[in-house]
Order: sequence, then structure tokens, then C-alpha cells
Amino acid sequence: MAEVPDELIKLERSAEVERAKLAGLTGDEYDAQLRRWREASEAVQAALTAHAAATGASRFEVEQAVKKAVRCAQEDPAVE
Repeated sequence: MAEVPDELIKLERSAEVERAKLAGLTGDEYDAQLRRWREASEAVQAALTAHAAATGASRFEVEQAVKKAVRCAQEDPAVE
């Protein structure tokens, strides 16, 4: 697998940050944050699909490489 584009890493990190913000929320705050996380996750998925299609790479392999790059570079933001 070729080097993972920075844009995909940034999108994945953003989605992880939004996921981490769910911790401790309830009710309307939780619902609003869940929507933000889903929107960020959908953006990641769309970018992964577009990148794989444009490069002919396996979408699964692209996604795994992005997740590995993000998770190896930082601790889980939900734990902070």
C-alpha cells in the first residue's frame, strides 16, 4: 500500500475526536454530538471510497492503513 494521504488521516482524526466527545453526554447533547460524529464518519468513508477508486487500491486496505496511521500516532482521544 502506498503512503496514506494526509487528508485522509486528518479526516479520520477529526472523526475520532468527535467520537471521543460523546463520553459523558446524555439526552439532547448526546444526540447532537452523535450527529456530528456520524457526519464526520460519513466524510471519512466517502473520502476513502473516492481515494480507492481514484488509485485502484483496495478500499479495505486504504481504510486499514488510515486507521493504523491514526491510531499509531496518538492515544485514543476518548481516554484523554
